[in-house]
Amino acid sequence: MGDAEQIFVAIEPDITALDAVQWDACANPNYYDTALDRSFNPFISYAFLSSLEESGSAVAEAGWAPRHLVLDDGSGRMLACMPCYLKAHSQGEYIFDHGWADAFERAGGRYYPKLLSAVPFTPVTGRRLLVPQAGDADMYERYLLNGAAALLDRHNLSSLHLNFLTRGEWQRAGEMGLLLRTGQQFHWCNEGYQNFDEFTASLTSRKRKLIKRERREACGDGVTIKLLTGSDIRETHWDTFYAFYNDTGARKWGAPYLTRDFFSLVGQRMAKHILLVLCERAGHAIAGALNFIGGDTLYGRYWGFVEDHRFLHFEACYYQAIDYAIANGLARVEAGAQGPHKLARGYLPQTTYSAHMIADPSLSSAVENFLAHERDAVAMENRELARMAPYRKGKKDGDAEDA
Repeated sequence: MGDAEQIFVAIEPDITALDAVQWDACANPNYYDTALDRSFNPFISYAFLSSLEESGSAVAEAGWAPRHLVLDDGSGRMLACMPCYLKAHSQGEYIFDHGWADAFERAGGRYYPKLLSAVPFTPVTGRRLLVPQAGDADMYERYLLNGAAALLDRHNLSSLHLNFLTRGEWQRAGEMGLLLRTGQQFHWCNEGYQNFDEFTASLTSRKRKLIKRERREACGDGVTIKLLTGSDIRETHWDTFYAFYNDTGARKWGAPYLTRDFFSLVGQRMAKHILLVLCERAGHAIAGALNFIGGDTLYGRYWGFVEDHRFLHFEACYYQAIDYAIANGLARVEAGAQGPHKLARGYLPQTTYSAHMIADPSLSSAVENFLAHERDAVAMENRELARMAPYRKGKKDGDAEDA
């Protein structure tokens, strides 16, 4: 970058005011240039994030006020960007800080609003500092983090949180003084399997028999499975799936996060990146699982049902995802948050990463001490669970290095 070039930091409360092509050039730099971008992450794409906002899912009224950070050169050319939200609560984040908020407010502080860089309602690892892969990437990341820190100071906010970072971003955030946190998920890794049977052949006999029994019983009582993607997914399918999602969301969270319009918008804009698994019985859909297709990863997102059949959740969400990943040469399946029960189904423990900046020195010191112990506990648990992996040759550690 030449000495005369200037960089401006802007805050945009409406992603639709930004240029979609320029955003995606930062988020998924090769997406418009190659037929298959193996690093493509659907959740940081303009299509996904704009669908959340336009549908009324991620908006101020829901406690998610967009405050996207944008770097430009003064001519309107976007150099980098960072999806950000002013949060009025800690719901829909999957990195839990309720205890921090409670402690601060008991001490007389005001924790909300806070600033969050994340993909709303989406516990999926991906870049948050959206910088094209260029020689100035490190400098642009620093500008984004410094811009977020300035926003805290200017508006007297309690904290900045960056959730589900890549490991590289996490390390660089730590070098800039942010507090570092780890968590746990379970992912399935494709070891070049030719088919599902080859995958199960890599498991111990006991686990192989377990999976075969679960798949057989899940599709008993006349249940059939249908996979839909692209133009095969119609509005009637979204009506059906939203009924599943709405029912499950009401039971889990009290109120579903996503509106019905979100599914229509994202279905129109990202059809080729969506895999909808529908389970039917007697000609009627009774359950479904929604997945998003990345460059090398299948991301399991939502599950719902109106008839509860034993093991059908495992079949629709885990085994069908593995089947699809093998058939389409995908490297992994990320099946969402939580779930030690996934270990027996071939999903291995993975470390997730977040970084935090706390404005109040006392709270920051307390959180830093807590996180040191938590990181050790997460690492120990992941090691212990990896030793329990169901693979015959003791596949121990699925943690991947990412940029």
